Amino acid sequence: MSFFSTSSNHPSFWLDYANLFKQKKSKNFEELVFVVLDTETTGFDKFQDRILSIGALKIQNNIIQVHEVLDIYIRQEKFNKETVAVHGILKNSKRKRVEETVAIQQFLEYVGDAIIVAHHASFDIGMINMALKRMGLPKLKNIVLDTGTLYKKTLIKSYLVQPQQHYTLDDLADKFAISKKDRHTALGDAYITAVAFLKLLTKIKEKKELTLKNLR
Repeated sequence: MSFFSTSSNHPSFWLDYANLFKQKKSKNFEELVFVVLDTETTGFDKFQDRILSIGALKIQNNIIQVHEVLDIYIRQEKFNKETVAVHGILKNSKRKRVEETVAIQQFLEYVGDAIIVAHHASFDIGMINMALKRMGLPKLKNIVLDTGTLYKKTLIKSYLVQPQQHYTLDDLADKFAISKKDRHTALGDAYITAVAFLKLLTKIKEKKELTLKNLR
């Protein structure tokens, strides 16, 4: 089946994904599934650049499911040698890579209807949505939480100290004493984000009841 199909003729993996959202999500916070996401890309232009790797892991009931991770490297024709210094992914790497269409299908099967968590989430979600668009498919349907936004919610505002506009993942790692050993790999950054997210949940819970509504 063509990836550039009409809305009435989407591939089965998309229909399976979309059908998950017809069911009501549990209101019990402990039953919610979070998928923490990170991407490594050729650059920061969502129109021109491409995803090189996707890393994701699941959290449920405050436990990171380290036995069930997603770690995909993608074969891309577009490549930017200037960003290799950041992500370390070489154009001619012998690492196993898949086509973008295959990677996106695997990601959708992994994420299901879980709540997506990412740091500066609009970028990662935007890159995946652009890949979906190239496949002739709609945007992601998941609820999305941004750890940068959540971190600002935990800060005590005063006239002397105002929150910064942006906090980097390094800022959160330093704040919560999280190891940065695998920084700038998709799965490594997803893990740092996951630990930071759990720390943030603890801080938010100290102030108010922990509900999905309070996180959005």
